[in-house]
Amino acid sequence: MAGEAKNKVKFGLSNVHIAKITEEDGEIKYGAPFAMPGAVSLSADPEGDTTPFYADNIKYYISISNQGYTGDLEIAMTPEQFLKDILGQEADTNGAIFETADDINARFALMGEIDGDARKRRFIYFDCTATRPSAEMNTNEESKEPQTDTISITMSPRSTDRAIKAVIEPTEENQEVYNTFFTKVYEKNAASEAV
Repeated sequence: MAGEAKNKVKFGLSNVHIAKITEEDGEIKYGAPFAMPGAVSLSADPEGDTTPFYADNIKYYISISNQGYTGDLEIAMTPEQFLKDILGQEADTNGAIFETADDINARFALMGEIDGDARKRRFIYFDCTATRPSAEMNTNEESKEPQTDTISITMSPRSTDRAIKAVIEPTEENQEVYNTFFTKVYEKNAASEAV
């Protein structure tokens, strides 16, 4: 809508959600998103090559390959649901979470929200894989400093349509879709559904 304020800057990270992927016969399906509380930061560095072709003594053509992103999600503490649903770890009868050398990782969609000076922006990476979280543990000194987990994530092009990510800001026209963004994985030109 004309006259709506646009973001000039972005800051903050919240509402990180994960939706597990299952794939059968080349069809990707997403599970219900679950929250990853305690998000501290998310980095996403572009992956792909730039290959110049020289002719007529100049860069005649430049080929650019987009292979998604790699980055790190820093989080206060990795939720048990992520350890089990995505990293394939299992709980025993006493509730202890077991990591084994044979755990099978699942792919997932990564969703979240970034604040802006005018409005919040929601984003999704459609096809991600993750490493086991790295953790740091330190003794307490004069003050207690929270320790965090860091999960390395690869955000790849989705095999079905090569989609990598989408970003949406609320407008008068898309407000219903925006409001239900974390209830299911957003798809291109999605219409709002009663939840």
